[in-house]
Amino acid sequence: MDVLYRNGPARVADVQAALDDAPGYSAVRAMLRVLEEKGHVRHERSGTRYLYRPTVTRERAKRSALAHVLDTFFDGSVSQAVAAMVEDPARELDEAELTRLRRLIDLAQKSGGR
Repeated sequence: MDVLYRNGPARVADVQAALDDAPGYSAVRAMLRVLEEKGHVRHERSGTRYLYRPTVTRERAKRSALAHVLDTFFDGSVSQAVAAMVEDPARELDEAELTRLRRLIDLAQKSGGR
C-alpha cells in the first residue's frame, strides 16, 4: 500500500521493484489480489498488464491499520499502545513530541475523551 500511496498507480513489477527485499512476482501479485478482495485497492487494464491503485485514502488506511494493531496486540487499549511506544528504549521522544502528546491528552480530557 505504501508503494501505491507514494508512487501512484503501479503494475505488479513496479510494486515489486519498489520494495526492499521484495518477494517474488507471484507473491506480490497475490498480495495485491488479497488487498483488492479486501477493498483496499482496485485494478484497471493498462495494455497487457493491470495497474493497481488504492481505493481508500492514506489517512483512512492508517486509521484502519492502527485499529487492527490496537485490537490485536493491545486489547484495544490506546494507553497500552502509547505506553509501549513511550517506554521503548529504542525510541527517544524529543521535547516537541512530548509537548504534542501533552497537548493531545489535554484536548482529549477537555472533550471528554474524544
